Amino acid sequence: MSASPRPIALLLMAMGGPDSLENVEPYLLDVRGGRPTAPELVEEIRARYRMTGGKSPALEVTREVARALERRLNASGEARFRCYVGLRHWHPFIKDVYAEILKDTPDHIVGLCMAPQYSSLSIGAYVRKVEEARTELADETPISFVKSWHRHPLLIAAIVENIRRTLEQFPAELRAQVPVLFTAHSLPERVVAMKDPYPDEVHGTVQSVCAQLGGHPTRFAYQSQGRSGEKWLGPSVEEAMDDVAHSGYHHVLVAPIGFLCDHVETLYDIDIELTQLARSKGIQLKRIPMLNASAPLIDILTSVVEAHESSLVH
Repeated sequence: MSASPRPIALLLMAMGGPDSLENVEPYLLDVRGGRPTAPELVEEIRARYRMTGGKSPALEVTREVARALERRLNASGEARFRCYVGLRHWHPFIKDVYAEILKDTPDHIVGLCMAPQYSSLSIGAYVRKVEEARTELADETPISFVKSWHRHPLLIAAIVENIRRTLEQFPAELRAQVPVLFTAHSLPERVVAMKDPYPDEVHGTVQSVCAQLGGHPTRFAYQSQGRSGEKWLGPSVEEAMDDVAHSGYHHVLVAPIGFLCDHVETLYDIDIELTQLARSKGIQLKRIPMLNASAPLIDILTSVVEAHESSLVH
């Protein structure tokens, strides 16, 4: 009787977030590389989590994605893939999950971040976390990374479908003129001088979606800028909302194309803070749903992983 082939380990990685209000401060300590956070800022961030469920949903959602994706990838009956979840800034940390992966003696490892657009400051940071774990564990298991899938046809189709479905919540006579405000997480402006691909990849996603929306009015802005003293990519969503108001619109649909699942940047930054700003300007704001662990996201990730595996063979 022949031995079962060794599995392919698929490591799904996400930023993570605090799993309780008590852990907001230690989470921020990790995000800031060990530098303490001012108490008033800790309390401000804690209040945001208090208003959006008391913890980040990122781990739960990503684990649900991992379970569904593993089932789909192994649907033929052969248990080729095992999916794992590691977080960059909270438990389970990538380095700890990597050690668990090695116990299963995989044939090779594939790293996949829960973000479609590549940046050396985001995706690149996940890769560095994995490389640190490999060095610490003296591991030589073959490894590769899926670094970008910002124009994947299934991703674009899923975003377009969510936009069209959410537009139906506006009065029928207004839908064609409700501007779609695309957003992505801002990064420090120095990425431009670094020739980092992130701005181009974000705009590439937007362009692909717009091509299917036809002549629908659209805007683009960066959201959730950090509190560091340096300049961050713009325009900001606040500036975009000013533009929407000055253009005479009374409705807007926000489409956060840089995010896959809900977390504080959607549940608070958009659903509470930006919604209040829009209301103060006489604008009704709605947001498209995130893909979370939906069937369309499992379809997308299955296609991404299978294409990556095929490229390794050839």
